[in-house]
Amino acid sequence: MKILLALLIFSFMVIFHELGHFLLAKFNGITVTEFSLGMGPRILSTVKGGTRYSWKLLPFGGSCMMLGEDMDDEGEGTFGSKSVWARISVIAAGPIFNFILAYVLSVFIIGSIGYDQPVVLNVYEGYPAAEAGLQPGDTITKINGKRIHLYREISNYSLFHQKELAAGNPVTVEYVHEGEKRTARMVPADNGSGRYILGISGHQNYRTKATALDVLKYSAYEVCFWIDSTVESLKLLFQGGVELNDVSGPVGVVNIIGETYEESRSDGAFYVWLNMVNMAIMLTANLGVMNLLPIPALDGGRLVFLILEAIRRKRVDPETEAKIHFAGLMALMVLMVVVMFNDVRKIFL
Repeated sequence: MKILLALLIFSFMVIFHELGHFLLAKFNGITVTEFSLGMGPRILSTVKGGTRYSWKLLPFGGSCMMLGEDMDDEGEGTFGSKSVWARISVIAAGPIFNFILAYVLSVFIIGSIGYDQPVVLNVYEGYPAAEAGLQPGDTITKINGKRIHLYREISNYSLFHQKELAAGNPVTVEYVHEGEKRTARMVPADNGSGRYILGISGHQNYRTKATALDVLKYSAYEVCFWIDSTVESLKLLFQGGVELNDVSGPVGVVNIIGETYEESRSDGAFYVWLNMVNMAIMLTANLGVMNLLPIPALDGGRLVFLILEAIRRKRVDPETEAKIHFAGLMALMVLMVVVMFNDVRKIFL
């Protein structure tokens, strides 16, 4: 069951991502030669309107193949025949559609169960927050100038900034107490396990029902939360703050989806559905961010070359660009194999 759920979620995300490329390509008059779900040999295929629509054997990834995409070809309907800004819009559309999908799914989540207000539920004696005067019921609005909209953002700030907190850097917290805006500066304290905290707690499942306007607004905050979480996680990865065991690939994600499904079953089908949608929001936002990284073969890598072309007003040699993208693709495949092997190893540990 967990494999089926994972395939459905992955497939939905990939189709929506490639749909972004497809629609913008069609809008700009670029011929799409093939639109496919999966990789490898074709299982099913049909041709309509000059485009081959395919379902392929390996249930990972997908593609929107455009005429002359990696060639120095400016014939009618080719990718290279369009303006640089048209090509930028086509490449950027994939990740943007991932964020749009995350927003639509967030509307469902927020509309169903509300949002987690950044309200303090507990203040622990002997810790900086209590000494600064924070009390249960206070609403956190900013931490070190960063706007806070959801309680999970408070938890994430502590998670992703442990190095600064451990260094004794003061944290400026802006909050609302009984309608009055207040500001407190405090130095995080060690909780005895090497983790530096302010000494407050809340609960991400403590939800506030949303009005129609709140649903639209907090759905945007939800997407921003997951984008920010992905970016901060990548920063930790590059800074050496994340080990290989903390990184999950497709196999690891399938396992997480399965565990979430099993834990949700006792709560009923509705909560299983909510948790699967929440997983899809996290994954599609993650996919959008990862595709925007300036790595060859990814959308972000292609955007780098297009932006260079816009600045130079001259296209980078397509053959050279294709070689760089191919090298990037090979490197990504090696990384995927390493992560997948590690995922399998963790399952059997």
